[in-house]
Amino acid sequence: MQAILDATVSQGEPIQELLVTHGKVPTLVEELIAVEMWKQKVFPVLCRVEDFKPQNTFPIYMVVHHEASIINLLETVFFHKEVCESAEDTVLDLVDYCHRKLTLLVAQSGCGGPPEGEGSQDSNPMQELQKQAELMEFEIALKALSVLRYITDCVDSLSLSTLSRMLSTHNLPCLLVELLEHSPWSRREGGKLQQFEGSRWHTVAPSEQQKLSKLDGQVWIALYNLLLSPEAQARYCLTSFAKGRLLKHWEKHGKTCVLAAQGDRAK
Repeated sequence: MQAILDATVSQGEPIQELLVTHGKVPTLVEELIAVEMWKQKVFPVLCRVEDFKPQNTFPIYMVVHHEASIINLLETVFFHKEVCESAEDTVLDLVDYCHRKLTLLVAQSGCGGPPEGEGSQDSNPMQELQKQAELMEFEIALKALSVLRYITDCVDSLSLSTLSRMLSTHNLPCLLVELLEHSPWSRREGGKLQQFEGSRWHTVAPSEQQKLSKLDGQVWIALYNLLLSPEAQARYCLTSFAKGRLLKHWEKHGKTCVLAAQGDRAK
């Protein structure tokens, strides 16, 4: 909370400085992945156990919410290049983490978008907690997108293994294009355009619909860094498949978004 307040008022950011000084960024990344594994391997088992009916699910909720808290903190502090550099070898694990989240986000978009927050009167506390975890997963993925964009800002100082993981193993440019195609943070309800921002959906005024949203801007900036920086250009193998995907989206959306992303990046 303090890190977000410091970033909001644009004053000194002691939390970010303390994390770097005491070498705690790798610890945060390790904790993030540990909680992710717990949610994948342990939490579903707890939800399936029929005789596990705790009267108070708050302790379990705190573990589930811990992942969201860490990724939120990382999104706040990774804006600074020195934080990314202080992550050292764990930045590779963080890239893998962000890739997993964005892949799930694209897959979810193809299946009808994020789940709604409506509860059922017949559901038990564990089922309600599982529903909350699904809703939280959507927000975590959007935070992971921002973290990934900040990592691409440091492409000139990343290790060769990290660049290879982003460009060759995961082919992030093509994944980012898929995100732009599906745009899971936008939807139409009752003929009105809505965008997800600040943990809830907002209706976009007609006069604002042609403007680039913050999340669209994050994707375009990441693409700009991965495709046009000299370090990435020297290592990205532009196959015929990748070229087809990139050109298809370019023809669909034109140059406007790239120019807007360059403007946002300058700001």
